[in-house]
Amino acid sequence: MGKNQTQILAMVTAIFVGITLFSVVNAKTPQENKLAGVAFLTANAKNPTIITTKSGLQYEVITPGTGNKSPTLADTVTVNYRGTKIDGQEFDSSYAHGEPATFPVNALITGWTEGLLFMKEGAKYRFYIPSELAYGEAGGGAVEPNEALVFDVELLKIKQPE
Repeated sequence: MGKNQTQILAMVTAIFVGITLFSVVNAKTPQENKLAGVAFLTANAKNPTIITTKSGLQYEVITPGTGNKSPTLADTVTVNYRGTKIDGQEFDSSYAHGEPATFPVNALITGWTEGLLFMKEGAKYRFYIPSELAYGEAGGGAVEPNEALVFDVELLKIKQPE
């Protein structure tokens, strides 16, 4: 092997080792995620604008709705939303997709389903969702196991089953 090839191989190896070490050092364990979520939600519950349900879901009303009904489990909703981790890192958003999203209410994570049932059309709420009402121990996509989540949800339309 020539001198240049050896140097390139050494650089690639050093970069790979560096990336691997950085990932391991900065990785959070499921237990650390759980503890961080509990600490965040405990502090958040002290805010007088936060409502905490029996299940542990926290929400605040950003804009009350103008509609006269709330969705039921049988309905489909059209929403704009932004999902973040408790550190503010966005992991999903209808705004990023360029259009509102439509979901069956009963096909969402438990925290979303519960929160939507309080909303009226036109409302905008912020949901603070404990990990057990989100993706739990399994995590999902960009969400790590046991992460608590924050969602801004604007309920645009409720469609009842036909």
